[in-house]
Amino acid sequence: MSEASEFMLATPDSVAADADAIELIRIWWSKGEPVMSVKPAFEDPIKFGELLAVAARHMAHGYAVRHGHDERQAYNRILQGLGETVKADNVRTVAEVGAPTGRNA
Repeated sequence: MSEASEFMLATPDSVAADADAIELIRIWWSKGEPVMSVKPAFEDPIKFGELLAVAARHMAHGYAVRHGHDERQAYNRILQGLGETVKADNVRTVAEVGAPTGRNA
């Protein structure tokens, strides 16, 4: 796993100061595909969809700041990628050996 500073993410101060904050997802790009660890902490899955929509906005801003993309165009490309992946319906869940199972997974 790369430890180069450009790939390291910091915990925001507001989160570090919030005793009730919970981490919901970690995502890595590994061997040409996304790998993640998830915690389905919301009772209603719609909340996770809302989280993804907000994350897409934040990522579009990141592309504008870091790579000089137009923020609206970056957001639309993110949504395009999301839509194409949903339509393809070929994503499968693979639980790695040793991964926790059950309600707390």
